[in-house]
Amino acid sequence: MIPLAGLFLLTIFVFFERFLSIRKAAGVDGNFMNIIRDHIMNGNVTAARSFAKNSNNPVARIIDKGIQRIGKPIENIERSMENVGKLEIYNLERNLSILSLCAGIAPLLGFLGTIIGMFQLFYSLATGGDFTIQTMANGIYTKVITSATGLIIGLIAYVAHNFLTTQVDKTAYKMEAASAEFLDILQEPTR
Repeated sequence: MIPLAGLFLLTIFVFFERFLSIRKAAGVDGNFMNIIRDHIMNGNVTAARSFAKNSNNPVARIIDKGIQRIGKPIENIERSMENVGKLEIYNLERNLSILSLCAGIAPLLGFLGTIIGMFQLFYSLATGGDFTIQTMANGIYTKVITSATGLIIGLIAYVAHNFLTTQVDKTAYKMEAASAEFLDILQEPTR
């Protein structure tokens, strides 16, 4: 049960740490791209870059990289932004594999507890020779508790992993949409 308790605490810690990080990264001001568009269309690239640098989220970092590359061919700008986007996605997905690992290991540890419970049952029957309800109940109790605990922890870790993966995907979509909008801004005729 101690390893299962450790996996449970690890699952809870990783979930909340990643959830807060992803939620913070997904928080993009609704007017962010409008302000960037206004600055760029007015020829004030320095103000656009300053605004992007002062916004601490993945979308702003991608747009900042695009602003740095203004004047270069559009393919170079797009490639630079994609590279930053890949790094941002990597940062968002960091430690999600721990949840996947917990989802796989917890039921196995529960099954190991089942085997230990049955071993205890048969050992006490073999050494003591007393075939009582109490002897049977102790082994079955260990079996049931560890199996159920392992399955519950595995289920929690599995649901947490899938939930966070969905949140990362939503944030990635926001980053892609902002990148596409930025590239469209660069290709619009100036006023």
